[in-house]
Amino acid sequence: MAVKGDETRARLIDAARTLVEARGYFGVGLNQVLEAGKAPRGSLYHHFPGGKDQLTAEALTASGQEIDALIRSLADAVPDTRTLIESILDALADRMEGAEYAKGCPIATVALEVAATNDSLQKVCADTYGGWQQALADRLVADGRTHDQAEDLACSLLALIEGALVLARAQRSRTPIDRARRSAVILLNA
Repeated sequence: MAVKGDETRARLIDAARTLVEARGYFGVGLNQVLEAGKAPRGSLYHHFPGGKDQLTAEALTASGQEIDALIRSLADAVPDTRTLIESILDALADRMEGAEYAKGCPIATVALEVAATNDSLQKVCADTYGGWQQALADRLVADGRTHDQAEDLACSLLALIEGALVLARAQRSRTPIDRARRSAVILLNA
């Protein structure tokens, strides 16, 4: 694929990432993605022959990889799981506030919309969450938890983070994230 084609494809994925996170799968039309990505209609099906589902899957994958990289880089930079969770919450809260609450978790909206009706997108969401949970579990093991403890606690911490993001976005307030931080400390000290 030519450089221009690569750039067009990347613009469409970036546009879909932004729009789908803000509006959800059903709230975004392909014309909106084409307009935001500054791309002609023909380029959509050239780059994404699977249509909206393929474009959305690739957008979710890219967003998921971005958050995964954030989690893993923070895990390497901080001394313990508590500081990791606090750093993740701060980074995601800053991201949300910077987008005036149009962003939260880049996966949650689509996961809630299509989990029961679209197997391919459900799998992308499940795999993405699984990767994030594994990154948390890896850090918990590094901090001395058993594998089973780490898996259970990582699931609870991810659920806490995700719930806090949903509530913070709905309330347009950082308060749920601050409360989640305090709850995470309680979970980690239990």
